[in-house]
Amino acid sequence: MAYCSRSTSMMKKPLHIKGRPSVQKRDRSSLQKRKPAQPLESLENIVGHRISHGWKEGNEPVTQWNAIILYQVPTIPSLYLVKYDGIDCVYGLELYSDERILNLKILPNKVSFPLVTDTHFTNTIVGRKVIHTFEGKNGSEVEWRGTVLEEAPIMKTWFYITYGEDPVLYIYQLLDDYIEGNLHIMPECPQGEMTSEDDNDVLTGRCVNYNQRKGKVIYQVPTKPSWCFIKFDNDFHIYVYELEKNTLNEILLFRDTSGSLITLVSFPIEFVLI
Repeated sequence: MAYCSRSTSMMKKPLHIKGRPSVQKRDRSSLQKRKPAQPLESLENIVGHRISHGWKEGNEPVTQWNAIILYQVPTIPSLYLVKYDGIDCVYGLELYSDERILNLKILPNKVSFPLVTDTHFTNTIVGRKVIHTFEGKNGSEVEWRGTVLEEAPIMKTWFYITYGEDPVLYIYQLLDDYIEGNLHIMPECPQGEMTSEDDNDVLTGRCVNYNQRKGKVIYQVPTKPSWCFIKFDNDFHIYVYELEKNTLNEILLFRDTSGSLITLVSFPIEFVLI
């Protein structure tokens, strides 16, 4: 069963595109096909622009999608973080080289978003653990425990958040849910060892291997660098883990928001700074 926010009706999304938090496991069997990418110098800055394209995977029919480009990954310039209309996950896609993307169209003008945000709410919510209430088709309420990571780029009234039940990157207008009583901030726990500012981006660009899956740390949250975004090969979801221990050697120990520990083997030879 898929769950949606209380203020929005649930929408079914085909082709393995994931929407609201779901207790179902994602389909990981589909591999990302590759075609020659555009040269780096030809990649235009499309951050902030809306796009539309078809999506064709396997024998499934073509579906049409609209989205806004949130971010271009500096260490992988062909990789963009994308927010699709009606979808609450943030996806990482190489828009110019993924063969499943058909007839990519980039609208010429950047989208305008409000520049004024609720500073008090932002300062209160960012970095905090929360309980987020969702409901399913039958009206039953489900509480998801998560961590608010930061304001989303471009869309400043939206926030990045990840959940223990599903440690991928979501994006919501949390102020609305907070006002409606569907978002509760949990009491702060005593602070542990603080991450030094010198650790900002120290892992960004490092390749990792987890359960025979290869990936790369593509981003560290500036206000809390222990939180890392990881993009695995052949998977367009962005995974969020908190660095528990960093030896800067081959072993990195991460913790997701549920408290589960995972160990990733890194490859120092691929270590890249931005």
